[in-house]
Amino acid sequence: MRPSVLTSLFGVVAAVVLSVSSAFGGEVLKAYAGTEEPVAKELFDAFEKETGIKVEWVRLSGGEAVARIEAEKANPQAAIWVGGVGTMHIELKNKGLTAPYASPVARNIPPKYRDKDNYWIGLYVAPISFCYNNKRMAELGLTPPETWADLIKPEYRKQIRVAHPSTSGTAYNMVTNIIRLFNGDEDQAFAFMKKLADNIDQFTKSGSAPGKSCAIGEIPIAIGYRHDQLRLASQGADLGIVVPSDGSGYETASMSLVKDGPNPVAAKKLYNWMISSEQARNVFNNWQMIPLVDSQDPDGFFQSLNLVDQDDEWDAANKIRLLDRWNREITSQYN
Repeated sequence: MRPSVLTSLFGVVAAVVLSVSSAFGGEVLKAYAGTEEPVAKELFDAFEKETGIKVEWVRLSGGEAVARIEAEKANPQAAIWVGGVGTMHIELKNKGLTAPYASPVARNIPPKYRDKDNYWIGLYVAPISFCYNNKRMAELGLTPPETWADLIKPEYRKQIRVAHPSTSGTAYNMVTNIIRLFNGDEDQAFAFMKKLADNIDQFTKSGSAPGKSCAIGEIPIAIGYRHDQLRLASQGADLGIVVPSDGSGYETASMSLVKDGPNPVAAKKLYNWMISSEQARNVFNNWQMIPLVDSQDPDGFFQSLNLVDQDDEWDAANKIRLLDRWNREITSQYN
């Protein structure tokens, strides 16, 4: 056989091999995850096993996710953001960075926890709580806190850790929680937060990081979401956990499609799976979250708690203004 014929034959074979490889390589979906890494891995692995669609994902704090999606708006790199505090999904909607989707299974989520214009939908809810390391508290002779008012006691000076509200939806939820404790009086709320800042040893980037530090005894007290803290305790950390009796806010962890994101069809498949799949609900339950899927009254879980009157729309609309005040009055003072 002449060389030219061999060359042509090999070219045809190579093209066929590439075509077959592509066909069996599987569909790929790119996503940002707002949950902890192990939670995201369980969810996306289960989705891939059921659908054959591989999810390539990056875990980002709420502030990081919003910043990245905004920076990439001319060329979106991810098609969906799964998890993250609901106010940040509202923020993306208001900036025109997400796409509406009237999911055929949206009815699985109570109306209170989904956007009326179909831009975002809730996945689970979780109250703000305090955790404390029992061993460290005993060593320091500290009494566990039960209320927000307890946290400004002088004996807790530099003994508390929380995230920074400019990077963490958890911490911004804390800011609005405290404003509601003072019935919307922001001057009183910021006066309180200045006193609280005196007792903070470090503001972290991620909302779950303080609880992890508390679990290993690096800091005696941390502020975060209860499901993160309960999971640490279930893994053996010697933690006490309390939802503040003088009033707790809560997150509605949500999901949005990124406007003009790659592979929107696969993104919608994941979107629907997240709010209809028994596997997804089981993952949330196993990680101590309160799933919204098929829950007619998720607030029933909170009946024993003193919750503030949460208003995520107000929180999102006032975020820039409140963070500016925080940075002027608190960040600048305690850096």
